[in-house]
Amino acid sequence: MGEHRDQFQARLKQINRKHEAMSGGYSAKLRPDGLLVIKPRSVQSRISARTLVLVAAAFLLFKGFLMAALGFGIYDERVRTLAGGSAVERAGAFIMQADPFSVFFAQKIGPVLR
Repeated sequence: MGEHRDQFQARLKQINRKHEAMSGGYSAKLRPDGLLVIKPRSVQSRISARTLVLVAAAFLLFKGFLMAALGFGIYDERVRTLAGGSAVERAGAFIMQADPFSVFFAQKIGPVLR
């Protein structure tokens, strides 16, 4: 008797999982043999790869603009000051350190700003 109860509980658990998945939406497809198969919709990320690339490029351009506006010496000094602070400030210093793209952009835009 316990075996039948376990099978019932497993089936009930499977039905509940499928119901939760279907609550986010579903799609129905008709197979060639005439059977209608309903599957939950797959969850898609709201943030696309293109958006991530654009945000990263904007951030690198911002760093380059800061380097050009402040000057490389002052910028590096401020990043070193950040590196001596708390854990959050050290993480910020790691992110804000000079990279080749930002330096290249700063060198190109620097004469325009001055």
